[in-house]
Amino acid sequence: MGGWDLTETIFSAVICLVATGPIIMLGIVQFRSKEPVGFWSGKKPPNREQITDVRAYNRKHGLMWILYGVGFIVCFVCGLPFEGVAAGYLCMIEAMGGILAMAAYHNRLNRMYYKKQGDA
Repeated sequence: MGGWDLTETIFSAVICLVATGPIIMLGIVQFRSKEPVGFWSGKKPPNREQITDVRAYNRKHGLMWILYGVGFIVCFVCGLPFEGVAAGYLCMIEAMGGILAMAAYHNRLNRMYYKKQGDA
């Protein structure tokens, strides 16, 4: 085992930033959106009339995506002292656990912000 050299670290950091950049940008766009945002690919976002507080709904969805992207960066940085394999394992845990947590949180936001049947 030769160790983790600077070239590998820089290359891996660039890949990490290129991969997480769009996730963080998606979060920023959703955070600032005036219209309700979606979560699932291929499923239309809710109509404005279906949401009780569009601004809060969007901000929480956007923050969720931003934290997901930042989580990858944190896992990568925390794994560096233990060489690349640890960083990779931490990022895999973040990817799988993060998606499950985000899906659960999205469902919670829907329960919180979707208008109930009969609401005006």
